[in-house]
Amino acid sequence: MRTQDELVELFRSHGLRITPQRQRIFEVLTGNEHHPTAESVWFTVREQMSNVSLKTVYETLHELVSFGEIQQIDVGTGASRFDPNVSAHHHLVCRQCGKIRDLHADYSFLAPPDGQDQGFHVSNAEVIFRGLCIECSSKASEIQKENVINA
Repeated sequence: MRTQDELVELFRSHGLRITPQRQRIFEVLTGNEHHPTAESVWFTVREQMSNVSLKTVYETLHELVSFGEIQQIDVGTGASRFDPNVSAHHHLVCRQCGKIRDLHADYSFLAPPDGQDQGFHVSNAEVIFRGLCIECSSKASEIQKENVINA
C-alpha cells in the first residue's frame, strides 16, 4: 500500500474529497498486518473520531480495493478482511480465533492436475493453511492438561 500522502494524491486525482475520516482510515491501514475487518477499522477510527460512520469506512475500503491499494480477502472467518499487502502471498489462518498472518512462500508451481482445469485458464493460486495460532494452541494445551488433572 502507498504512503498516506500518496493515497491522498491518488484520491484527489480521481476527484475524491480528502476528509479527516479518510485520512484516519489510511493511517489505520498503513503497515497493518492483522487483516482487519471493516468493523475493526471503524472501531479503531472511532477511538479518535466518534462521528465516522461504518458506511464511510466501507466506502473508503472499497475505493482502496478498486484502486488496487488493498486486497479484500475472504478466508472463511465469517467476514471480509482487508489486506494492505497487495504483493503475491499466502495466508495462515487460526481456526479458533480467526487470526490471519501473511505467509511468503513460492507456490508458483501449483496448477490443477492435467485434464482437471475444467476449462478454466488458471493464472495464480492462493494457499491458505489452517490450524491453531500459538496463543490458541497454548490455551488448548492448558485445557487438555486441566481435563487430565480433573479426570
